[in-house]
This record gives sequence, C-alpha cells and structure tokens, in this order.
Amino acid sequence: MHLIFIGFIALFPVINPLGSAFIVSPYFSGLNRQERLNAIKRISLYAFSICLFTLIIGHWILQLFGITIPIIQLAGGILICKTGWEFLSPQKQDPTEVIPTDAQYLSHELENKLFFPITFPITTGAGTIAVLFTLSAHGASKNISQYLINNSAIMIAVSALCVLVFICYLNANRLIQYLGSQREKIINSIMAFLIFCVGLQIAVEGITQLILQIIKALHQAN
Repeated sequence: MHLIFIGFIALFPVINPLGSAFIVSPYFSGLNRQERLNAIKRISLYAFSICLFTLIIGHWILQLFGITIPIIQLAGGILICKTGWEFLSPQKQDPTEVIPTDAQYLSHELENKLFFPITFPITTGAGTIAVLFTLSAHGASKNISQYLINNSAIMIAVSALCVLVFICYLNANRLIQYLGSQREKIINSIMAFLIFCVGLQIAVEGITQLILQIIKALHQAN
C-alpha cells in the first residue's frame, strides 16, 4: 500500500493527466467521438507500455552499470525534487510556440503523432522515466517474491494513472470549460508540492542508507 501511494504521488505530477489534457486537446481537433476514443485508447496503452518496460529493465540496468540502490535513490530523489520545484516555479510562455489548428491536424495526420509527441514526451517523458527508475530502486529486494510484489504495487499506481489519462484526455474539452486556467494552476501547485516532499523523502532515505553502509564498512575494517 505504501508503494502504491508513493508511486501514484510521485508519478502524478510528471505524467500530469489533467495538465496534459489541456496540452493535447488541440491535437484532437476535427475528430468525432469515436475517433477520439480510439486515439486515446492507443495513447493510454502506449503510456502503460513505456512505464512497464522502464520498470522491468530499470533494476537490471542499475546492475549492469554497477549503480547501488542508495545512489539511485539519492539521485532520483533530487530529480523528483527538481521536477516538483519546476512545477512550483512560474513558467514563461514561449512566444514562438505555435498552437495547432483544426486544419493542420486531421484524423489521418494524427495517426503518426499518437506515440510521438503525444505519448512521449507530452504524456510520459523523461521525468516519468526518471521517477520509475527511482521507484524501481526504491522497491528493489533480494527476495524475488517481494520484488514482484513491489513492482506489482508500482504497476497498480501506473495503471491508475493510465486510467486517469484516458478519462482526462477523453473529456479534455469539458475540463477546459469547467476548470478554467486558474483552477488548473491551483491543482498543479498542490501536486507539485507533494512531489517535492516525496522526492525529498526518497533522497533522505538514500543518504541514510549511504551513511549506514559507510558505518558498516568502517566497522568491518576495524
């Protein structure tokens, strides 16, 4: 239950289903309800596949490069804190950014954009991968059954977020009309603070484990 909660809280701001729904909404312009439904199903499946693949190979990549779990917890915790801080900090609008129009993005043109850039990096980007690497290290265990249980817990959190992605993307237009920009900023700020706290907690755990390992090594040397 702890890993499910931590996984959900850590991944929510970087996946950001609500905020991403506002971003991807122009890509669905000109689609009818069924076309939008089919496209969003594929986006949700792509997002789940990216998260699953990253979570499965994450632990093995750490072993391949000889990176210890406390180090990845510390580095990953710092990255998560950085993500939370960036969400909390005011962001400047790029004046050169061009918002897609209805005429530019028809159904057949959207087909090639479902994975890139809509799924990656808008829905699941580098921040999501960094968090999953950290969660993989956070849930690592020498006991195989415990390792599988931990990964299953994280994947439950991932599945819940993919469902939220599906719901938010499908109802993006309604969300825009109902929430408005001000309420969106409030929700994002609250979640950004939570992700900053989660990142700090993971980083502190990494530091604690490093200190314990150093003490143990000194004790064995003596």
